[in-house]
Amino acid sequence: MTWKKGKNYLIRTVTHIDVGRLKSVTEHEIFLDNASWIADTGRFMDALKDGLEKQDNSEIEPFPKGEVIIGRGSIIDAVEYKHKLPDKQK
Repeated sequence: MTWKKGKNYLIRTVTHIDVGRLKSVTEHEIFLDNASWIADTGRFMDALKDGLEKQDNSEIEPFPKGEVIIGRGSIIDAVEYKHKLPDKQK
């Protein structure tokens, strides 16, 4: 997979899950905007298939300014998130 600027991604790191729109990538960092920390996805496959907001037990915490920087060394996996990005706490 190649990172594509402007696409939405769900990124799992060693300690967190974040979702957002890719703003830029550097050698050591990934910058997302419209970003949220996902405390609980609910059923993972269903969250990817139907969207995080449609999961009864998902927990979504938008970043107050909508931006986050993720260290690339912490990434376990990432997938394109093909849904509207969440913008409300749930």
